[in-house]
Amino acid sequence: MQDVIAPVLGRAGRLDAVAFSQGPGLGPCLRTVATAARALALALGVPLIGVNHCLAHVEIGRYTTGCEDPIVLYASGANTQVIGYLAGRYRIFGETLDIGLGNALDKFARTRGLPHPGGPGIERLAREGEMIELPYTVKGMDLAFSGLVTSASSSKAPLPDVCRGLQETAFAMCVEVTERALAHAGKDEVLLVGGVGANRRLQEMLGTMCKERGARLFVPEPVYLGDNGAMIAYTGRLQLENGMNTPISESRVDPNYRIDQVPCPWRDDHPETFFRVEPRGAEAIVQLGKTDAVKSRFERRYRDAALDTRLRQERTRSEARLISAARRNGVGTPIIRDVDGTTIVMERVYGEVLKAGLSAERLEAAGEAVGRLHAAGIVHGDLTTSNMIVRDGRVVVIDFGLAQSSEELEARGVDLHVLLQSLSAAVPEPDELIAAFVRGYRRAFPGADAVLEREEAIRRRGRYL
Repeated sequence: MQDVIAPVLGRAGRLDAVAFSQGPGLGPCLRTVATAARALALALGVPLIGVNHCLAHVEIGRYTTGCEDPIVLYASGANTQVIGYLAGRYRIFGETLDIGLGNALDKFARTRGLPHPGGPGIERLAREGEMIELPYTVKGMDLAFSGLVTSASSSKAPLPDVCRGLQETAFAMCVEVTERALAHAGKDEVLLVGGVGANRRLQEMLGTMCKERGARLFVPEPVYLGDNGAMIAYTGRLQLENGMNTPISESRVDPNYRIDQVPCPWRDDHPETFFRVEPRGAEAIVQLGKTDAVKSRFERRYRDAALDTRLRQERTRSEARLISAARRNGVGTPIIRDVDGTTIVMERVYGEVLKAGLSAERLEAAGEAVGRLHAAGIVHGDLTTSNMIVRDGRVVVIDFGLAQSSEELEARGVDLHVLLQSLSAAVPEPDELIAAFVRGYRRAFPGADAVLEREEAIRRRGRYL
């Protein structure tokens, strides 16, 4: 370590502070660097600054690209998160429920004898392959890669074809969740950070999505995409300038350190974006008539054409069937009038989108609606405050495009996790609203406590993996 530090100190001139990555990450690595950072700060008599590793990726990305208020896709070895800023800190809209995207690619690469890291080899082979069908697992604003990797690893198709299918499917999942967050938050910038962001195909897919939505994509130079010392130093400077020193007694590393735990007083807030109702959702356009609403799933050009067609058709048929089933079981939903290909004609629901007027009373009604939904054996799959409309004091649930019939505890837990996560991202102090939702949910669903316990487990599982 002396060979690394001594030349830096020789070139540094004046040293104002020592910044180090306090987490998330692997414990032994974090502890080694933290010990050196403490020793340096004490020896030099300068402040110590503990930096959140994920936050550093975002801030160096914002600094080097010039973007202001983006939705961030953070895709690295151990992390895959979609992040946005509100009310003093970053909020996590969605994330992997199992392994990070980079680790998923590396895991597959090891099964096929490809060199580490696996991403570049997969990207090269994918250019030569044909698309094959693999599991596509998006759960609202969260996603999962384990099933995709298992299926790809056991596939008998030629290796270039498997690489093409794996890359196209995994990246489409990430772009879909990013677009959903962009629509939900009303923002018009996307920032890609993390080592996987160096993949040209991922950049191309995000660029296509942003162009179609009228948003701008920002990608840092490769040297700032993966882990780098500059991101820790720059974020440490931001914290130092805002009085966020780290006392030695509080400098213990945290392998599970979340970006949403860190206040960011250097950021300008744009709360108005979170309450903007977008006319176009993440995967469909809804045309409103006097009595009818026509929902048409438009082509998503960032996705492989065959994959896109399959998803749009499957989701349309499933949505119409499950909306009708939910309504028969006492859940407020639109009345289905007709289904044709990738288009559904349904009743127009007049009212206010829940996210535009959040209150304890409304969240309790939302909890009751979701409780009835789960009691009927239906999992919505995309429970956000954008997908509920308040009409005459009652909540009407819409957008069943990711819904499924399921009585599994895990599926119900993920459903709640998506809703509570979107709620936490939309308001700075969500505890009262969450408590109201839970009251309504328990009242309508006898199995509520088991699902709430599973949601807590899912939330813990979503931390650094």
